[in-house]
Amino acid sequence: MFLMKITSSNDYLDITNMMVSKSVEWLQDALESGGNSLLLLDCRSHELFGSSHIETAINLAIPGLMLRRLRKGNLSIRSIIPNNEDKEKFAKRCKTDTLILYDEATLDWQDGTTTSVLGLLLNKLRDDGCKAYYLEGGFSRFQTECPEHCETSLDVSCSTGSPPAAVLGLGGLRISTDCSDNESDREPSSATESEESPLPSSQPAFPVQILPYLYLGCAKDSSNLDVLSKNNIKYILNVTPNLPNTFEHDGDFKYKQIPISDHWSQNLSQFFPEAISFIEEACSKKCGVLVHCLAGISRSVTVTVAYLMQKRHMSLNDAYDFVKRKKSNISPNFNFMGQLLDFERTLKSPCDNRSSSGPLYFSTPTNHNVFQLDTLEST
Repeated sequence: MFLMKITSSNDYLDITNMMVSKSVEWLQDALESGGNSLLLLDCRSHELFGSSHIETAINLAIPGLMLRRLRKGNLSIRSIIPNNEDKEKFAKRCKTDTLILYDEATLDWQDGTTTSVLGLLLNKLRDDGCKAYYLEGGFSRFQTECPEHCETSLDVSCSTGSPPAAVLGLGGLRISTDCSDNESDREPSSATESEESPLPSSQPAFPVQILPYLYLGCAKDSSNLDVLSKNNIKYILNVTPNLPNTFEHDGDFKYKQIPISDHWSQNLSQFFPEAISFIEEACSKKCGVLVHCLAGISRSVTVTVAYLMQKRHMSLNDAYDFVKRKKSNISPNFNFMGQLLDFERTLKSPCDNRSSSGPLYFSTPTNHNVFQLDTLEST
């Protein structure tokens, strides 16, 4: 029996009496009756949801690096939903409909405590006055017993024949709790909190060398001629819309400017191909290249991670970890992390024909346009 402590009291309540679950049979009946007052929330990863899900469900995957913010109340559930149409659907119906949450295979509430995404969401929704329940046995049981009510991707040619990994997408990022936003160059709502710890005393003051010839820095670094000369930096990638290219007219430096603000609405990923090509050009000439934004923790980090993913064939998780080990206070905003996730899917998609001599293309979460992907091999 699982017991839950009541706030500010020594009393305990048997949560099994609170009727926090619904059975597969109940959901089947509800769907076959029309399901007009039913809102289904799929708490699995985007990949698992895209592969197959219960009909009419909304994907509510939460990246691991956002869980702390949600627990602290600094993030609304609506803001986690990636699709604008689904956001509106949730906002209009969450207080009136019966909400059914499901993960892959939670059988009882003891498996779904607040340490899990399902438990966290369920508690938050019930605290907000919603009629929220979890589905006993999760998607696995429902799909086995009611396959006719499941929507499955028609793109079966991409299937590898093996089940997806248990943790996919941003949820697998190993984000430590000591990161800082003290130097933030944007509005609040980054992927990590700013109040948790001060900037580590060991944090380098000058641009950080990520790879031979590749440096990550801030606006101050880009205007420090001594630093640029010391590191043989001849290429400068300015990932801001308004910071000046200080030595642009001297003839000693090659500049590229990406006019992106550090805001959730910005589509940085459309510039990945030209940014990666610029960095690669510098490295091929054995010249240092500085990638900078204002504070050197979000936009420039996002571009650097994208470069590592494509040119060094790293996963998003590994590329992020690699940069964080070099510069501990990195904090790309959540939307940029989503764009990196989309970029990773493009790079590792089994549907890509890697032997093709033609260009590859990708789209982004914030823009339905299609952008060409640089296909140069890593040096």
